[in-house]
Amino acid sequence: MIEVSKGDAIWVIKINRPEKANSLTRRMLRDLAIAVESAAGEVQAIILTGEGKVFSAGADMEAAKAGLATDPIWERLSKAIADFPGLSIAALNGTLAGGAMGMALACDLRICVPTAKFFYPVMRLGFLPQPSDPARLVALVGPARAKMILVAGQKVEATEALQWGLVDRIVESGDLLDAAKSLAEDVVVATPEHAAAIKAMLG
Repeated sequence: MIEVSKGDAIWVIKINRPEKANSLTRRMLRDLAIAVESAAGEVQAIILTGEGKVFSAGADMEAAKAGLATDPIWERLSKAIADFPGLSIAALNGTLAGGAMGMALACDLRICVPTAKFFYPVMRLGFLPQPSDPARLVALVGPARAKMILVAGQKVEATEALQWGLVDRIVESGDLLDAAKSLAEDVVVATPEHAAAIKAMLG
């Protein structure tokens, strides 16, 4: 359910469970983390995307009730993305919900299709957000808008997400992967050390 297309300089890591809105099991999260960890030092860029019209609905609900909602695997994945020395891009092919937002927040860049929506219904579901997610969300959109998402439980549509800084660009669905790859054009011709040095300067 996790597919990795390995190019010489870019790996495309795809969530492929569209019949379940790309909801995530522990095994899928582990496979995502392993893919990102394996890419570090191998390629200069990774692109995270999904199959179908939803990027991910978050945790598989049965798995969440069985303990996945508080499993440290979420933090392993987001840390692997945040620590990736090259450029990490979330190419959001549709709606992003719940704990799946953590992997997008950990990416360097986020692009999405016009129909994408963003929500993180931890208040309604009775779960806490993953530990690193609130700070990353605040860094992107500010504390009040972070509260709109996490406390007020509001859904944010793509145009508003762009205005807030939650995503960096909106592109048409058919152009999504090409747009993501074009963002990586400069980093793939640089050495990994050069890319890592510039990223370190940016914090």
